[in-house]
Amino acid sequence: MASILSQKKKKKDKYTLSDLKTLGHQLLSSRAHINNLPLLLTFINPSSPPQYVLSSLLSLQSFFIPLLPNLPPSSSKPSISSVQKDPDPEFIYRTWLRSKFDDFVQSLIDITISSQCEGTLREVVLDTLMEFVRVGNGGRFHSGVYHKFLHSIIHSMLGVDDILLDLLASKYLKYIDVSYFTYINLEKLARSLEAKNIPDNRSVSPDADNESWSSASVELSIHKIHHIISRIPILEAFDEKSEYQMLNGSVNSIKFSVWDSLTWKLGLIPTQLYGSSLASIFIKECNDKEHSELLKAEDKQKTTKKAANNVLPRANVGKKMKLKFTKAWISFLSLPLPLDVYKEVTRRSSLRIVFIVIK
Repeated sequence: MASILSQKKKKKDKYTLSDLKTLGHQLLSSRAHINNLPLLLTFINPSSPPQYVLSSLLSLQSFFIPLLPNLPPSSSKPSISSVQKDPDPEFIYRTWLRSKFDDFVQSLIDITISSQCEGTLREVVLDTLMEFVRVGNGGRFHSGVYHKFLHSIIHSMLGVDDILLDLLASKYLKYIDVSYFTYINLEKLARSLEAKNIPDNRSVSPDADNESWSSASVELSIHKIHHIISRIPILEAFDEKSEYQMLNGSVNSIKFSVWDSLTWKLGLIPTQLYGSSLASIFIKECNDKEHSELLKAEDKQKTTKKAANNVLPRANVGKKMKLKFTKAWISFLSLPLPLDVYKEVTRRSSLRIVFIVIK
């Protein structure tokens, strides 16, 4: 059965919203329509109408979520010799799917960092991206996707007052695993900026990505790092007996209210995103013994099962968070801070930062 792509041979701008919905339904129904995948991907970009982006996004997310555990790493590429010697069509197919998933993630990032896109759409796309961060690594936190996302934010032309930074802080930095990996990535980004910074306002050579590092771009990046790192909730005295919420332990991280304003207008069903229940899996720092104890507690207290799935009691979380907190702030404070950032740090954060770092 030929797909719409082969039937109509339309140019991208000739497809209607109804066509996109049909393409998505076909893609989800049979592998015979796999050629619909790259076509739907072309509509995930800042220049596409929001309705087209959302329609394609719903289909692509529903397509990729159940496949992610079986996809090879992004670095896995079959060599020509191995393919000729012992071709494995299934592995080649899964590798191709991985490349398309990587393209999908990059397209989502491009929309989130585009100030030209409307705020509601950017929030929906952010939630989708963070859902892949939550489960994209075999059910665990996908630090690679999250690093790419933060790197794009810091090195983009977005201002500090952009809605994306506020959405990230208000919706996701409350989770302990997001905070943990945010500290790790901000430390790396700060060190990268420190290495690229050249005194006396001299020009800096382009890096591997051909980015031109001017003093203005470095200053903007420093402002955004400060804005994000200062919004991470401080764990009160890093209490090791506390329980902390995890994004990876929250199944429905995308709120229905965000989708309602767009999906119902398009005749789409928001629950399409939740067709399969994904078990919450702890990140690798949580050992099997602690996981087993939590499961036993859930069996004994079924009335608190939902709450137990959304918290992570760990004796060593405080020490790990303190270490990442310290490294991230030391790397940031090593940068040539603009005067306004320097004043803000000393005015609002001097006591808690200096005390914890020096201690």
